[in-house]
Amino acid sequence: MSWRPSSVAVHPIVLLGVVDHFNRVSKHTNKRAVGILLGQTSRGVVSCTNSFAVPFEEDAKDTSVWFLDHNFLENMMEMTRKVNAREQIVGWYSTGPKIRPSDLDINELLRNYCANPVLVVVDPDPKELGLPTEAYFSVEEPKEATVQRTFVHVPAVIDASEAEEVGVGHLLRDVKESSISTLTSEVSFSKLLYSGLVKSTFSSARTHVLVEYCQASSKLGSRT
Repeated sequence: MSWRPSSVAVHPIVLLGVVDHFNRVSKHTNKRAVGILLGQTSRGVVSCTNSFAVPFEEDAKDTSVWFLDHNFLENMMEMTRKVNAREQIVGWYSTGPKIRPSDLDINELLRNYCANPVLVVVDPDPKELGLPTEAYFSVEEPKEATVQRTFVHVPAVIDASEAEEVGVGHLLRDVKESSISTLTSEVSFSKLLYSGLVKSTFSSARTHVLVEYCQASSKLGSRT
């Protein structure tokens, strides 16, 4: 049996980065935001600790026609290795709320950079309380005389380091949410980020500041 992840842990830096990306390029349009997930895999758990956006376009009428700038991706990875060699490509993200027919083809492209990429679909406008992420992994399944790839669901969790909790909590002190003191709770943290930050409280510019702050806090925390 081929390897598959037991779960995907998404860090708040990634969630905030996806929101920032969506607000900048996709909000009020039918376009989705697509980017690369960075992190590590250990004991079957894929930890997504960072991300970066990539230029992506797809035909609105024919989703099988799409373009992902792999030259930009390769240049970004080269720069990322110089900053943090421990972070590798572990998959990619897309703003959902669901997977799309072309996602298997995009995932195959990512297999050129990561043998077993995960796909994290993030809902930028959740309608109800709960985790705004769904994770998927492609596997081979026999079909008649051939073998084809299909996505299977993988459990997704929100995982915040102590440094990230401090960074998010510091900048969200003015959000009137009773759950702010319980950032370690996945549901409360998700509600805080999305209902308090994305929907109304913060502008795209402030979201960008929050992303940078959390990245700095996480780097400082990893050195201690």
